[in-house]
Amino acid sequence: MSKKAKSKSKTKLNIKKSKKGRRAAPPKRRKVAVSISALEAAATKAADFAAKHEAAAAESKGAAEQRRSDADAARQEVTKLEAAAKKAKRDAAKSAAAVKEANNRAAKLDALAKKARREATGREAAAERARLAAAEKARREAAQQAKREAAEKARLEAIERAKRKAAEKAERDAARKAEREAARQAKREAAEKAKIEAAERAQREAAEKAEREAARKVEREAAKEAKREAARVAKMEASAQAKREAAEKVEAEREAAERAEREAAEPGNPGGR
Repeated sequence: MSKKAKSKSKTKLNIKKSKKGRRAAPPKRRKVAVSISALEAAATKAADFAAKHEAAAAESKGAAEQRRSDADAARQEVTKLEAAAKKAKRDAAKSAAAVKEANNRAAKLDALAKKARREATGREAAAERARLAAAEKARREAAQQAKREAAEKARLEAIERAKRKAAEKAERDAARKAEREAARQAKREAAEKAKIEAAERAQREAAEKAEREAARKVEREAAKEAKREAARVAKMEASAQAKREAAEKVEAEREAAERAEREAAEPGNPGGR
């Protein structure tokens, strides 16, 4: 194995130990550049890792919380890397060239760390905005749903009220129609009853009139018969009276004749000589 590969392996080992919180041995002066490169690569990897995790922050609210935790972990990793960079910068101070290169690389690491922090903060803000937008959208949808439900409830209530009013109106109309039918039926029955009573009254009056006419006719016939009878009786009486008078006259004439004959037959009567 070459010296460069061995130095890279030792640098990675020192970075792993620094991640675990253990104090790594100060690297040798020729290994400073390699350690800073590894730190830059690790910082870039951490930034990419944070970016990857932060890119999916807008998917959902629960995922955003998890991604913020991952971003915090990434920031902690960046902080560790910054601490390692500072440590490397202190170790590189032993050599002017190494210090200059370490300073440059540390500045780059700082810039990358700041960029990562800014991106993480931006992703957090974007995740928060997405969460707020989702909450606002959910609130608006809930309000719209409530509004639709209220409108539907009002429509159903209006339909129900209209049905009740129509039923009440139909019931009132039916009652009024039944009343009108009953009134017309009562009127028809009263008219029929009055007609029957009028017919019966007319029949009674006609019968009474016929009886009166018959009675008057009988009376007239009886009067005529009585008059005829009276005339016959009077005639008979007159005839009898005339007969009596004639008989009396004849008797008187006979008596007168007999008296005259007796007078004439007497001897002393000069008329008889």
